[in-house]
Amino acid sequence: MGSVLTVERQKRDMTSPTATTSTPRDLLSALTPFHRTKLIFMGAAFASFVLSVTLWFLVDRELGLFVGLWVPAIHSLGTLVLTGERQ
Repeated sequence: MGSVLTVERQKRDMTSPTATTSTPRDLLSALTPFHRTKLIFMGAAFASFVLSVTLWFLVDRELGLFVGLWVPAIHSLGTLVLTGERQ
């Protein structure tokens, strides 16, 4: 019963108007350098994927395939960089 009350209190505290809101800058500064680097590689791979799909449908299928091959290459590079960073 006590844990239920604690959860209820936490929900109420999170939804109260006095709860602080975080800006994107606060969220990025809270990340460790490892997670910031990981976020950069994930963002680059996502951008490559979106560019690939756009090229596939709007420009040229072969060019879309070429850019689509960047996604696993970016992930592989990120794995190499981040694995070396932890050791």
